[in-house]
Amino acid sequence: MRQFEYVRAASPADAVRRFAPGTMYLGGGTNLVDLMRLGVAEPGRLVDVSRLPLDTIEPDGDRLRIGAAVRNSDLAAHPLLRLRYPMLARAVLTGASGQVRNMATIGGNLLQRTRCGYFQDVTRPCNKRQPGTGCPAIEGDHANHAILGASDSCVATHPSDMAVALAALGAEVHVTGPGGDRVIPMPGLHRLPGDTPERDTVLEPGDLITAVELPAPPPGPSAYRKVRERASFAFALVSIAAVLDLRDGVVGDCRIALGGVAHVPWRAERAEEALIGGPATGEAFLAAAEAELEAARPLPRNAFKVPLARNLIVRTLEELAS
Repeated sequence: MRQFEYVRAASPADAVRRFAPGTMYLGGGTNLVDLMRLGVAEPGRLVDVSRLPLDTIEPDGDRLRIGAAVRNSDLAAHPLLRLRYPMLARAVLTGASGQVRNMATIGGNLLQRTRCGYFQDVTRPCNKRQPGTGCPAIEGDHANHAILGASDSCVATHPSDMAVALAALGAEVHVTGPGGDRVIPMPGLHRLPGDTPERDTVLEPGDLITAVELPAPPPGPSAYRKVRERASFAFALVSIAAVLDLRDGVVGDCRIALGGVAHVPWRAERAEEALIGGPATGEAFLAAAEAELEAARPLPRNAFKVPLARNLIVRTLEELAS
């Protein structure tokens, strides 16, 4: 690990003022410190934002505002979250071990980087780490990689469980930066790789996430389901956040987001469109899943994710309908 300057920000505005080329923000550090040890991230300056007054969870009418410095464990245990947004609480709990959740912040969770082995190995080429060097995962180890929205430049997946639930809920991410304050909808914060996979999000240099705002809870029961290689502390092969509102056996509203399948939390808009206004039957759920997965372009060793995602969508919706 190379030497770097460490400073502690006194306010969000102070953090933005201290940002310069080679600077990175430090929250809980559960991802960034690992990347620094591996040599993947080599900031010249760290601006510590973990102690900023952004660690509160506050109701605003039927909405809920979550500060970016809130720890994952505090969010998952908050009574209002468990009551109003149980799907999000479940997603946070499945995201990591208790030790990691005690350190990780909400803002950092959204910005964590892919766990692709080629990205984390500085001896190997990687377009995300060094643009223009290639993506060896396409011909190599890609069993856990993307089946939707990938490109010839990158087939990595986004690792956050929480972001999948936020995409399904239609959350808003509040950001401050050199250009002022703005609000970014979810989905919309993260971006597909295209020809520039080194850019995970639409954030500009110096932008700092200050809060996540949840809209009013959607009607209908919700669920978060995660398929992984072991029972705990593992990233998703495929995950789903879903909300299903039925009115006399007809789907009135439906929200579906998938994890482990793309460079972003994947909002399943085709499946939602196929379901809304139709019957809540197993046949309809299967048709909707297949409509969503028509766009899948799996690689040879991750083709199993297509039937896995299809079955997970159908099973979860059937559980919610019952």
